Amino acid sequence: MARTMKLGAVFPQTEIGTEPDNVRQYAIAAEEIGFDYVLAYDHVLGAGTQKRPDWDGPYNYRDSFFEPLVLFAYLAACTKTIELATGIIILPQRQTVLVAKQAATLDVLSGGRLRLGIGTGWNRVEYEGLGENFNNRGIRSDEQIEVMRSLWNNEIVDFNGRWHSITGAGINPRPSRRSIPVWIGGNHEKVFRRIGAVGDGWITNALLSPDEEGRMAIKRIHGYAREAGRDPKAIGLETWVAASDVESGNTERKVREWQEFGATHVAVITMGAGYEAVGQHIDLMARFMAEARIDLT
Repeated sequence: MARTMKLGAVFPQTEIGTEPDNVRQYAIAAEEIGFDYVLAYDHVLGAGTQKRPDWDGPYNYRDSFFEPLVLFAYLAACTKTIELATGIIILPQRQTVLVAKQAATLDVLSGGRLRLGIGTGWNRVEYEGLGENFNNRGIRSDEQIEVMRSLWNNEIVDFNGRWHSITGAGINPRPSRRSIPVWIGGNHEKVFRRIGAVGDGWITNALLSPDEEGRMAIKRIHGYAREAGRDPKAIGLETWVAASDVESGNTERKVREWQEFGATHVAVITMGAGYEAVGQHIDLMARFMAEARIDLT
């Protein structure tokens, strides 16, 4: 019986290096081990600490990040079945129509394997460099999702919004499904409302614990879904298990804990665990999968 809770692996952006063969090895191994998806983080610019001595962000210019949609185009050619999930693309710092076009192209070339996780991000440096407004990024993303879905679903689009204007135009090719799943990351009441109203799922990363506070967050999202006339059960929930949990023998307990909590997607994250070779990431992924063999149906 096919499992209903999906298991994934977070692509170790900052440790994988720039050797293409390492990237290929990782993707092929993830598929062969049996993962349902690979998820990749997104950062376009890293802050230089010389002119920003007080910088306290988790990443800076020394941290390597492949652009996720370009990365996934490469991984799509290296693999056959594994889903490719952004977690997250920082949508408001990008041109909406271009993202819709890029995502549609990737979805077509990968055989419908793209899941587009989006969010608003935290890094003002990127917004500044990309010429976008950091302060209204949340509210703009609502309209961005609407624009993308309209372009994916319709041959010709007429759209006149607050930030977007399209008159009698469309993208080609469009996704074969005429849609791409849009999942949303973040941990704010406005984000919960956005997920409930229009999101296909919530990417929580480290923002959620399977406790009473977590249950209240899910309850709020489901409440917003009902307000929008949607079925809360149609909204997915993605979280993660740390490499340290696997190393300490807690994989099965953690996965079962998330299963009972209602997670639909659980990824193992080896990024930031101190591994220096791609083989170490792959070995940990294989161990995670072997120890996560519980009834996930």
